[in-house]
Amino acid sequence: MASPFLKWAGGKSQLLPQFESLYPAAEDVERYLEPFVGSGAVFFDVRKVLLPKRSILSDNNADLVNVWKTLKQRVEDVIAALDRHRRLHSERHYYAVRAQKIDDLDEVERAARLIYMNKTCFNGLYRVNSKGQFNVPLGRYVNPPILDAENLRAVCEVLGRASIKVAHFRQTLKDARPGDFVYFDPPYDPLSQTAYFTAYTEGAFGRKDQAELADVYAQLARRGCRVMLSNSDTEFVRSLYRDFDVRTVTARRTINSRADRRGPIGEVVVINYEPPARIVTRKPTRRRASARAD
Repeated sequence: MASPFLKWAGGKSQLLPQFESLYPAAEDVERYLEPFVGSGAVFFDVRKVLLPKRSILSDNNADLVNVWKTLKQRVEDVIAALDRHRRLHSERHYYAVRAQKIDDLDEVERAARLIYMNKTCFNGLYRVNSKGQFNVPLGRYVNPPILDAENLRAVCEVLGRASIKVAHFRQTLKDARPGDFVYFDPPYDPLSQTAYFTAYTEGAFGRKDQAELADVYAQLARRGCRVMLSNSDTEFVRSLYRDFDVRTVTARRTINSRADRRGPIGEVVVINYEPPARIVTRKPTRRRASARAD
């Protein structure tokens, strides 16, 4: 059973038990689209719960998409490259790898580099500076899980029926057709001016983008797609989706330099369909807040 191979800010692993009661009926889903794929936690869960025949995964982060594509096409090469990182891992090696210019690397080296740094950097945080350079310091891990070959091979198998590409979320309007299940997990609307963290890619995701996404959501709903979206519980977000069914879920967020600001927080899930009565038997798993960002 494939599971997320990256830690990702805002990842949804902890929310899956709540999400499963909100998915559409499995018999209504043939294709699944996820435009902000990130760590793919929802994708892997949907694969197990709804069994879609095809999936389209995309993200605006080209370095991230390269990892997904390379795992699909050259998983054994990525495993071999990660094994080298595992054997060489040290503070010196980490900063040498972080300083590499990705334009000088082939697709396998780039993919292994991102996974390696993700597993060893502070809190699994993906952050780039104004030049698009990864700038997160080394984390304090005794034995970081740099290589999980079994899971990477399982991911490769699952991706056999997935199309993967770099794309802006508006591309979904060209890809989606009636009956598709589309899940949006954009950078969240900040709860306060000091909580503005959207640096997953070089460009920030502001309220103009949030409004454009809400328009794309509405167009897909009119087309006959089943659409689900996650975001922070703010008045602005609720106003954008006031014509749809807005549900509340509870998440524990861990990316904050102050431990007293890490804890349960309300988020919204917007759907445009009536979810079926579904009994969810799986219990949420406990995770160490310091070890996981998803």
